Amino acid sequence: MKTTNLKFLVTIILVVLFFSCKNEANTTGQSEESTKVASTEAPERQGQAFIQDDEATPNVLQIAIGSPDHTTLVAAVQAAQLENVLVNAGPLMVFAPTNEAFAALPDGTVEGLLKPENKDALANILKYHVTPGNYSKDFLKKFKKLGQANNEYVAVEVKGDDVYIGGAKIIASVPAGNGIVHVVDKVMLPPTE
Repeated sequence: MKTTNLKFLVTIILVVLFFSCKNEANTTGQSEESTKVASTEAPERQGQAFIQDDEATPNVLQIAIGSPDHTTLVAAVQAAQLENVLVNAGPLMVFAPTNEAFAALPDGTVEGLLKPENKDALANILKYHVTPGNYSKDFLKKFKKLGQANNEYVAVEVKGDDVYIGGAKIIASVPAGNGIVHVVDKVMLPPTE
């Protein structure tokens, strides 16, 4: 009788384990399938640039996004997928060309740069507008050149009270949580090889 009870108990345990494993495999399959479905949908942009924070001092990207004069710059940053770079701790100095500065480029230039196949060239141009540091316009008068984020150098010129970076005049400056945004009146193009 003990053998019969033991066989019965083992059988029940095996049945429970069988259905338990089968059920677990079923939910695993469902979660893998839902993951596959989710991954075929539009990829969600991730990183620090996409975290909402209403309390901190705006970073350089948030300042550009909030400016009606920098919509072309923001579109270019998004096309080059550099949003996360501009929200890093820094400090960063961004020389932000206005919409008018982009409009002054030859016809078709901006549209061409925004195409996916020109992402690297666009990123190079945008990085040419970023320098490590957090210097005021007046402090920049002490420099002859600045090292840019694309590993190029840009000349600093002083004409009276005006400061020019790579030929672009600083027309305003806005402090940011991770640096400073210097609004400029021209798009600076890196030297070509």
